Amino acid sequence: MSTAAQGDGALRGALIEACRELQRQGLTHGTSGNVSVRRDADSFFVSPTGMPYAALEPEDVPLMRLDGRWFGRRRPSSEWRFHRDILGARPEAGAIVHAHSRYATALACTGRGIPAFHYMVAVAGGPDIRCAAYHTFGTQALSDAALDALRDRRACLLAHHGIIALGADLAAALALAGEVENLAAQYVAALAIGGVDTLDAREMERVLEKFRSYGCQDAQDPDLIHGGSALPPR
Repeated sequence: MSTAAQGDGALRGALIEACRELQRQGLTHGTSGNVSVRRDADSFFVSPTGMPYAALEPEDVPLMRLDGRWFGRRRPSSEWRFHRDILGARPEAGAIVHAHSRYATALACTGRGIPAFHYMVAVAGGPDIRCAAYHTFGTQALSDAALDALRDRRACLLAHHGIIALGADLAAALALAGEVENLAAQYVAALAIGGVDTLDAREMERVLEKFRSYGCQDAQDPDLIHGGSALPPR
């Protein structure tokens, strides 16, 4: 079901569950990180500022419009600007997850993104995952830097801060945040060994092309023959 087809109560409840899932997966701690989900073309729900996720109730989740107005009993996250700007600029995005996950944040604290050391970097939409320049949290400058780092990408790191992941819905955004953290952990481990090689641009073009049909049940493969849905006899 699309987010537009869901009621406000369901969207608020799903956002709260996503916030709690961030903690269950170890992608964030305390009240750090924030989540948003699109309500329609002009508005979105976003997690409130400074509230423990375990204590959240649906009525605590404010609604924001793209013009900066907000509605509800709790103030929006201090990072509302990049949620607003990303959802405004990226109509295909239905949800955003921001987290301070351990390994991605460690890389971001050195100003590094994640290069094509592993083909799965393509999961974020390009041959690398960029790191946005540092700016104070909650500022327009940070939002502008994040938008630039997310150009043609679905995820980025934020220098000295954390990660942002986009998805068509909350489940997709959460899954991508987890993938980025896993890649960051692998890259940190590879850096500790030393001498990390990266895949060249031509190979990453091939990988990105294959990713366009990844997971599609009707993807074409001339060497794969479907023998029917029923299992053959032993």
